[in-house]
Amino acid sequence: MTTRTEAPIAEREELISGSEAIANACVLADIDVVTAYPIRPYDTVMQYLSKVIADGDLSCEFIVAESEHSQFEIVKHASAVGARTFVGSSGVGWFYALEAIAVTAGLRLPVVALVGNRALDDPGAFGCEHNDALAVRDLGWMMNWISTAQEALDTALIAWRVAEDPRVFLPCAISADGAFLTHSQQIVRVPDKRLVQRFLPPYNRGDLQLHPDNPITIAPQVNEDWLMEMRKQTDAAMRRAWDVIIEANDDFNRIFHRDSTPFTEEYMTEDADVILVGVGTLALPIKVAVRRLREQGHKVGFLRIKWFRPFPMPEVQKALANAKAVGVIDRDYSFGSPMHSGVLVHEIRSALYDLPRRVPVVSFIAGLGGREITQPYAREMFDTTGQVAQTGKSDGQTHWIGVREKQE
Repeated sequence: MTTRTEAPIAEREELISGSEAIANACVLADIDVVTAYPIRPYDTVMQYLSKVIADGDLSCEFIVAESEHSQFEIVKHASAVGARTFVGSSGVGWFYALEAIAVTAGLRLPVVALVGNRALDDPGAFGCEHNDALAVRDLGWMMNWISTAQEALDTALIAWRVAEDPRVFLPCAISADGAFLTHSQQIVRVPDKRLVQRFLPPYNRGDLQLHPDNPITIAPQVNEDWLMEMRKQTDAAMRRAWDVIIEANDDFNRIFHRDSTPFTEEYMTEDADVILVGVGTLALPIKVAVRRLREQGHKVGFLRIKWFRPFPMPEVQKALANAKAVGVIDRDYSFGSPMHSGVLVHEIRSALYDLPRRVPVVSFIAGLGGREITQPYAREMFDTTGQVAQTGKSDGQTHWIGVREKQE
């Protein structure tokens, strides 16, 4: 008697960009509705999906909208009736949709969106900055930053799993650095759809689904009567998202044989005296700098923040508590803020505030408009943070890296 054993489900390797990796995730997740309005650099997702649909490899509603605002309005309503959705935009296009973006979070609709990070106009620029995505940080959207094409595919699948969990029901914005990730090709392991079906259950709104047979009220005018209670419910959902993200990450690692951590990535931080912190694709040049400085005997490391909302305060505290100084790299700006700096540095300082030992924090702004963060720039930031580590006191400055001197 012979026993039939099931053949292992294999992955395939493809050379694709970050945008194409997101599109592959849409196919694997079997989305129901996707909307399109072209704006660089996110639009390559739409180009790839339109071909996949035309070839018959994905059956979904591909709706070309007349603006970014309409894009987000369409997926908002589609999500309310139980459709799994995907949408995206970049830069000022993301801002044009802000009304619908705010309402999507307020209505607790688990839309998944890609933000192809791009500088805001004017002056016109297509290069990478993070202020577009950060505009929604206080609205109830879950937010994360990816650093590789592989992480783009994996994170998108996790995003649907978390957003559509009834304990959460919040939208999720996946941020991908424009050009550096959206258009750069890498080898990506694309899993078999059968594995994805094990990981990602169908989207089910239950009693909250908008349907003629289920008469419910969505978006009522509540004013002062119930608005605070609704905001508190959104807060509770964001808090619950923490455990759901951990569960989803653990299941993803088990099913797809990955070993990723859910909220942060630590790189040689265990014994580091000086640690730089950042998000997105700046991880590559900073890691190179860490390795080179380690070879020279310098105890340096790097901490990458993956999820920005919910913010991983316990992980940040654990990773940075023993450092002699921490440098935070912002690819954004917050004009008039307490340090005249970026958004991330204030989040990190706040996270470290209640530690028994106050770790000195140095602020950097770098890479705006898509400018490269080169090895000399990385070394400059490590050197500056190292000087603060020697004194034990922050210099209180914000360092704009690579800015040319004003020409008279």
